[in-house]
Amino acid sequence: MIEIRFHGRGGQGAVIASKLLAQAAFIEGKHVQSFPAFGVERRGAPVAAFTRIDDRKIHLRTNIYEPDHIVVLDAGLLGGVDVAQGLKPEGWIVVNTRLGPGELGIAEGHPVACVNASGIAVEHGLGTTASPIVNTAILGALAASTGIVAIESVLAAIRKTIPMKTDRNIDACRLAFEQTKTSRNGWVPEVPWTDRVLHTGRYHA
Repeated sequence: MIEIRFHGRGGQGAVIASKLLAQAAFIEGKHVQSFPAFGVERRGAPVAAFTRIDDRKIHLRTNIYEPDHIVVLDAGLLGGVDVAQGLKPEGWIVVNTRLGPGELGIAEGHPVACVNASGIAVEHGLGTTASPIVNTAILGALAASTGIVAIESVLAAIRKTIPMKTDRNIDACRLAFEQTKTSRNGWVPEVPWTDRVLHTGRYHA
């Protein structure tokens, strides 16, 4: 079983991100579970969401305390929330930030992936400059770094699940996939030219 915990703030799309990830894994034939952690949070307050993926039926009905991977939709949470709590050895930490993996100073020993999901979201008209909706962009980074689902499965999940601004969300996800940088030699995933030409002039070889 693979367990992923999302940390974000209200309005960023953490809950939808967890659902999209589950949908992408379901498309690949997996059993999935996705749910949020709701309390008295308001917009802008810290929130969490969870996704489980397995080859077999999932019977657990608890929050995720020892995740395989962590996704952080707001890098500002790194200073106030122990997002890496319970993270398994070698588990990825995927962060929405302008900084590079080596500049965050978090969870030494864990691989880190970074992408400017907020900037990508604003560029594609997803949310506002003050409150960008970064769920689809951050999933592009998750697919690029961990490989737990294929990027095409994520895009299929977006088409199936998001009825508004679908094309913009798809473009944001693809661009984040291309621009993700990791602590492992600054690796950036290659996207075949045949995929790039499906987009606008922003994408070049």
